[in-house]
Amino acid sequence: MTIRHPEKVNKPINPIKKKPNWIRSKLLNSKEFFITKSVINQNNLVTVCQEANCPNITECWSKRHATFMIMGDTCTRACGFCDVKTGKPDKLDPFEPYKISNAVKKLNLKHVVITSVDRDDLPDGGSQHFFEVIKTTQKNNPNTSIEVLTPDFLRKGEAYKKVLEANPDVFNHNIETVPSLYRKVRPGARYFGSLELLKNSKQINKNVFTKSGLMVGLGETKDEILQVMDDLISADVDFLTIGQYLQPSPKHFPLVRYYHPDEFNELDQQAKAKGFLLVSSSPMTRSSYHADEDFKVLQKNRLRTNASSLS
Repeated sequence: MTIRHPEKVNKPINPIKKKPNWIRSKLLNSKEFFITKSVINQNNLVTVCQEANCPNITECWSKRHATFMIMGDTCTRACGFCDVKTGKPDKLDPFEPYKISNAVKKLNLKHVVITSVDRDDLPDGGSQHFFEVIKTTQKNNPNTSIEVLTPDFLRKGEAYKKVLEANPDVFNHNIETVPSLYRKVRPGARYFGSLELLKNSKQINKNVFTKSGLMVGLGETKDEILQVMDDLISADVDFLTIGQYLQPSPKHFPLVRYYHPDEFNELDQQAKAKGFLLVSSSPMTRSSYHADEDFKVLQKNRLRTNASSLS
């Protein structure tokens, strides 16, 4: 006979710390929010905003900005920080490129972010599907800039090159955390593999903006964060985002602490001093947060940098 102890059965694995007052989501326009939701539902699309439980969903959708997640809602990996479900994914939807393209047009997006789950089950990691989504969206929305947030295509050889062949405007791959935490936070990924992907992407297409994101609050040290910045600069990354890790549930990797907004400002200044073309550092910063506005700034900063180098 098994003796159950209710106090142990119901005890959370990693209790969630109370959020400080600077961690707050915003609802700017409820009408626009529901228009965005309706377009997504009508096209039967998946968004990372919903699947990853993004804290900025109300603000972004109120501005008709949504980040589309292609290749299903089920990931083949189980990262300790992520709220996207893990399991055996469904087959790819051959009509998804058209659906994404149609949603972009209906929402009248000038800049769109397209990401995906990890698809280690596919021989190419889904790079051909990325290519088709990008090209179809470009064809039907010629005035829309396209940003992709890709997996690492680990052990898929040069499959990632197919994504770059589609000529997106921004190639984003998140480094996520510092090397010492990878085994616990990103057990299926490799730190230097992600760095190599970013570096190679810039070498293949000098015109594409490269971008990467870092979470803080998982137990990393300040020196480790600065080292990641140096590594990303060495990989020729243009744009760095730094945001607060928010623990999705008691079963996820434990949050160690919340960074104060002043600390994010300090990281912002340190990153800019190291030479990034653009830095976004705040508690609510996420990879696609304000991506449309940031893209315009990236373009202006590149022009300014090129002009300075010629003078």
